[in-house]
Amino acid sequence: MAIADGSGLPIAVCATSASPAEVTLVQYTMENRFVNQTPEKLIGDKAYDSDPLDQGIKEQFGTEVISPNRKGRKKM
Repeated sequence: MAIADGSGLPIAVCATSASPAEVTLVQYTMENRFVNQTPEKLIGDKAYDSDPLDQGIKEQFGTEVISPNRKGRKKM
């Protein structure tokens, strides 16, 4: 997993086995970024559609997670 800034420059990278779900790696990757400043927004694909992820990232980093809803999503 990699997180890049608006210019496409990587600010965080995480390499692991293929078995963990992508959503479980987001917080770990954000914690181990290369820069001190946290991004205002984190844009991801449907794998990022998780209320606990949205809340956790917002509380810990002040970052808003933006992702399209998964099909059949149930809102908390």
